[in-house]
Amino acid sequence: QLQLVESGGGLVQPGGSLRLSCVVSGFTTGDTYAIGWYRQAPGKEREGISCILNYNNNTAYADSVKGRFTISRDGTKNTVYLQMGSLKPDDTGVYYCAAKRTQFRDCVIWNFQYWGQGTQVTVSS
Repeated sequence: QLQLVESGGGLVQPGGSLRLSCVVSGFTTGDTYAIGWYRQAPGKEREGISCILNYNNNTAYADSVKGRFTISRDGTKNTVYLQMGSLKPDDTGVYYCAAKRTQFRDCVIWNFQYWGQGTQVTVSS
């Protein structure tokens, strides 16, 4: 059974940094998949912000986080990270890790089928 468990959320001041982690379990050796990060602010729709492919490390970012957030993965720990910097109050929300099976060359932030429970990130002074 595929499972995604996020951690690392919390309260941070504007301009600060935070690293989120997503531990992925349930895939088998040889599976090709993407891990994505989404977020949902109060009263807003869920927004896809980044993804990474497990077989070529191709990455993608939404314009709203490009240049401030970095996604990476550690295959030995089955963990995907989202390093967030220059945080703004608009980055506040619940951050979700997601997964989908894929074989495309490029990571595309859409159509994810499996979801974690989310972790709260609050950017406030």
